[in-house]
Amino acid sequence: MQSIKEIQEEIIEEFAMFEDWEERYQYMIDLGKDLPLINDQFKTDENIIKGCQSKVWVHAELNNNIIEFTADSDAIITKGIIAILIRSFSNQYPKDILEANTDFIDKIGLKEHLSPTRANGLVSMIKQLKMYAIAYQTQIN
Repeated sequence: MQSIKEIQEEIIEEFAMFEDWEERYQYMIDLGKDLPLINDQFKTDENIIKGCQSKVWVHAELNNNIIEFTADSDAIITKGIIAILIRSFSNQYPKDILEANTDFIDKIGLKEHLSPTRANGLVSMIKQLKMYAIAYQTQIN
């Protein structure tokens, strides 16, 4: 199992390959297309991330003490953003998700290239993924 840090380093390296933000946005859109999609039955109001301008649904399941995330969004850039976060945090132990640093987002320059509403949405997405980790961590202990 790859650590969160290793996955985040990979993402930083991938984003560094692109010359400009137009290419990076296109890459994020492509990542969104490969996102492990949420089952339609979980596209409910309870699974919508509050604080996002567009609709983002996230579902989490605990299997063998590892959290698996699925998601979807009605906006292509937002779908790319949640895809990056899910790639980092899915298939990890709740404790590791809670202890994980998210400074890789600053290292790829994502926050500074998002509109203020999308940047707020990004923070909300991270908070929600960590909330799932807190909930599942309490079940394990």
